[in-house]
Amino acid sequence: MLPGGRLHLQHGPIDLVVLAEGEPAVVQRGYAALTTWFATVLDGLCEELPALRSPSRAGRPMLTGPVAKRMEDAVMPFAAAGFITPMAAVAGAVADAALGVLCQGGGLRRAFVNNGGDIALHLATGERFRAGLVDRPDRPGLFARTIIGAGDGIGGIATSGWPGRSFSLGIADAVTICAATAAQADAAATIVANAVDLPGHPAIHRVAADSVRADSDLRGRLVTRAVGPLARQEIAQALAAGARVADDLIAAGLIVAAALHCQGVTRVAGAG
Repeated sequence: MLPGGRLHLQHGPIDLVVLAEGEPAVVQRGYAALTTWFATVLDGLCEELPALRSPSRAGRPMLTGPVAKRMEDAVMPFAAAGFITPMAAVAGAVADAALGVLCQGGGLRRAFVNNGGDIALHLATGERFRAGLVDRPDRPGLFARTIIGAGDGIGGIATSGWPGRSFSLGIADAVTICAATAAQADAAATIVANAVDLPGHPAIHRVAADSVRADSDLRGRLVTRAVGPLARQEIAQALAAGARVADDLIAAGLIVAAALHCQGVTRVAGAG
C-alpha cells in the first residue's frame, strides 16, 4: 500500500498504481480481487507474445486471452491504414482489464488504474477527475491540466512520445489522448504521436528499433532517438500534421480529445 490509500502492483514490466474510493469494505474487496487477478496477467500475455508482436490485419487468427483481445480490438481501426501491432495498446488494455476487476462488485465512487502513465478511469454520476499532462518522463513537468467529468464519455487517458517508454516514429515530446477506454487512447496516442513529424529534417536522429531493443515489434523501422532545437515554424508544421490525424480520429468517434506537445508548444484537438 502507498500513501493516500493507493495500491501498488508490479510484475515484470507491468507497474500499476491504483486508487479506489468508496465504502472501506467495498474498496478492500476490490483491491483483494485485483491482487488475485494481477498474478495471472503477465503469464497470459507471454503465451501469445509472438502474435501480439505481429502486425494486426483482418482475417488473421484470433487472439484468445481477454487482455490480448482488448489490445487487438483497440488497434484494428488503424490496421488498414498502415503497420500497427497489438503491442501499441498493451499498457492501456492492462489498465482497462484491471479496472474492470476492481469495479466488478459495484459501489465505487471513483477509481483509476495508472499503468506507467496510461490510465483507466471509473467515475460515478457527478464525480470528476483532475489529471496533469506531463511532457517528458525523463524530466517531468506539467504542460497542461484537464478535468474529466462522469458524463464526458472518457474512460481512458494515454500518452505517447519519442522520449517515452515505447518507441515513436515522430518527434512529439508528448501526445495525450482522451478516449472511451485506455486501450483506445493508447493505440491512438501511438498513431497521433507518429504523425507529429518533420520527415528528413537534419535535427532529428533516428535508428532502427531492433538495434536498440532486439525484441521490438517495430523491427527495422526507424524510431526517433533525439530531436535538436527546431524553429517555431517547424514546430507548428509538425504539430499541424499530428492535429490533422487527431481531428480525423475525433470525427470518426475513435477518441474524444487530444493534446499535442512539442518543444514547449501545445496544440489541442477536441473539446475542452
